Amino acid sequence: MQSCVRLCLGLLLIFSLPLFAQDQQDSLSETILREDGVFWDAYNRCDVQKMSEFFWADIEFYHDKGGPTIGLGRLAETFQKNLCGNPNFRLRREVVPGTVKFFPLQKNGMTYGAVLSGEHYFYINDNGKPEYLDGVAKFFHLWLVKDGTWKMARVVSYDHHAPPYENKRKELTVSPNVLEQYTGVYVASKTGRLKVTRDNNLLILTAGNQKYVLHPESDGVFFTVERDLTFEFVKEGTKFTKVVVREHGAIVEEAKAE
Repeated sequence: MQSCVRLCLGLLLIFSLPLFAQDQQDSLSETILREDGVFWDAYNRCDVQKMSEFFWADIEFYHDKGGPTIGLGRLAETFQKNLCGNPNFRLRREVVPGTVKFFPLQKNGMTYGAVLSGEHYFYINDNGKPEYLDGVAKFFHLWLVKDGTWKMARVVSYDHHAPPYENKRKELTVSPNVLEQYTGVYVASKTGRLKVTRDNNLLILTAGNQKYVLHPESDGVFFTVERDLTFEFVKEGTKFTKVVVREHGAIVEEAKAE
């Protein structure tokens, strides 16, 4: 009878170990993700002092465009000078849903670290202009625990690239006779001569070696499907006298009729 009890207890212990380990991993994952969230909140607010609390003194930061930054002092200086140097310019980070992965690191059954990886978006806020999505990148963060405190020891930020543009504007049908009114040559201070011609039910804008197909969105406003560009034709009296070019909703060029 006693041997049977011992056997049952042993089996119970064996089968309960994976559940106990899973509970520990879930708890650790919650801890790291919570710390990660506080760090990125400080990042979005450009609170360099708060951000610095999440790195060990010997932090190594590797960026595929900016190179390596070694040591907390240099990293904090880089954040202060580059990321937060202009109060009118800010980056906002947002994680790509469903991409974050967590992996605990152990030795002899003891957890000493963890890896957090995934992808994130970066949005630009520039001097009060409309916010827009500027880039996508991958991240790899090595978290280490010392005396019960978790901080990042290694950071790799890589595969930075422009996000694919998704056009959400709706195109109107405009008669060729109406489109013909927009044709002509417009002169801009930065771009030079912009030549607008008609091709059936669309407009073609030529600037140097660049050609843009303009799709009508509303009366006097056209857009491209490849980039977030709009072209507003301004009318004075019976003639269109200029074109206002906007990118991400902000004016980037104005061209007057020749």
